[in-house]
Amino acid sequence: MRMHIHQYEKLWLGLSLLLIVGFVATVTYGAVGTPAISMIGDDGDTLNPNAIDDHPEFGDPGVEKVGESEYAAYVVARQFMFQPDPIVVPANTTVTFYVTSADVIHGFSVVGTNANTMVIPGEVAELTVEINDPGEYGIVCHEYCGNGHHGMEGLLKVVPADEYDGGDAE
Repeated sequence: MRMHIHQYEKLWLGLSLLLIVGFVATVTYGAVGTPAISMIGDDGDTLNPNAIDDHPEFGDPGVEKVGESEYAAYVVARQFMFQPDPIVVPANTTVTFYVTSADVIHGFSVVGTNANTMVIPGEVAELTVEINDPGEYGIVCHEYCGNGHHGMEGLLKVVPADEYDGGDAE
């Protein structure tokens, strides 16, 4: 006796298999193909999160000018603070944040901008933001990181370009 599969059942079966393949492809891309996240040792360093203080950029995190109106901000998230704090940049610039964690998973979100990422120990999250208006923007951790998580905050100070003194906090 031959079993008959209804046409709609075949359609749903096909769509289900396509969905499973899509999930597997998404997970695979996230694990090996994400260009914005790299391991902190991918450039030849053998640094681990416990030795982050010895890293050239993250050992003394801060802001540096890398182009005409472009800045790089190296940020380390630790329980329960961001370093440096505050982060000071001039207005009307593009800032690329390089954020890593020294201990556990954290979040990094600059309120009022599109800067928002998960910060994983041993990895560097890279995100670029155009910052135009002077002002103060809060930085919050949006991933539960321990009993002091509720107080983990920082500050991004955007100052007029003529008042910028190289990123030193007041």
